[in-house]
Amino acid sequence: MTDRRYEQLSWKIGDVSVTRLVEVVIKAPINSLFPERSADELSAYDDWLRPHFLDADGDMTLSIHAFLIRAGELNIIVDTCAGNGKKLPLYEEWVDLNTPFLENMATLGFPADKIDRVLCTHLHFDHVGWNTHQVDGKWVPTFPNARYLFGTAEWEFWKDEEDPYESNALDHALKPIFEANLVDLVDSTHQICDEISLIPTPGHTPGHVSIHIQSQGEEAVITGDMFHHPLQMAKPGWIDAADAESSLAEKTRVDFMQRFGDTRTTVLGTHFATPTAGKIVSDGSGYKFES
Repeated sequence: MTDRRYEQLSWKIGDVSVTRLVEVVIKAPINSLFPERSADELSAYDDWLRPHFLDADGDMTLSIHAFLIRAGELNIIVDTCAGNGKKLPLYEEWVDLNTPFLENMATLGFPADKIDRVLCTHLHFDHVGWNTHQVDGKWVPTFPNARYLFGTAEWEFWKDEEDPYESNALDHALKPIFEANLVDLVDSTHQICDEISLIPTPGHTPGHVSIHIQSQGEEAVITGDMFHHPLQMAKPGWIDAADAESSLAEKTRVDFMQRFGDTRTTVLGTHFATPTAGKIVSDGSGYKFES
């Protein structure tokens, strides 16, 4: 039986196709992201958080996946996950990953040499890992014919900032792309093509962006880590240990829900477990994720 957590889900947003490609699924205790919080505080939301987003133990299910987009002639990958063969922090599932990520991409019709744009919502290690891969012991660009779009504000922050996770992503996933002259630094409202643009969603990191898709009257947003988990729609003020600026991150989440809540906009969570896509819907004085 197929493990639904790893299912290759696809959506059509007008003329734009979006396909989810899962790298790994992580079982994460609530307090690993939200210190001093517990699943008991979420019981009022069990009807929509369980069983997809909280498991039987009350732990979060986090899906680490990329989105593959086809818009006209453009092949795009959004957030390149963690990558193989690294000793990454936080969760044991990340240690020495060895997944058929690139093979699966090719099977889906997105071979690495046919990718035109690489979009990174931000530059944390689990969103840039497959920017490069090892060849003869050296990290080289995985997508040699693509332009890699990094936010100017994001890069200005991280290029000299100490990595709080000690992931060495700067050395193995970012600098090699600059050395290959494949980077375009862009602003937080950059238009990629007629249907796809960036929107600023700062707080998780200083230059964090989300991906806005508009085509044939339909609309979708890829969140990045503005939301790590759907529970943050009910609890936007819970302090996320991974957010660089908690108060700004909360404001961004609230503003986003007020803008896109109770609309036809499809929200695609970058770490939301299956079914991943849904709508933001009013729920009392707050919001919930309706998948």
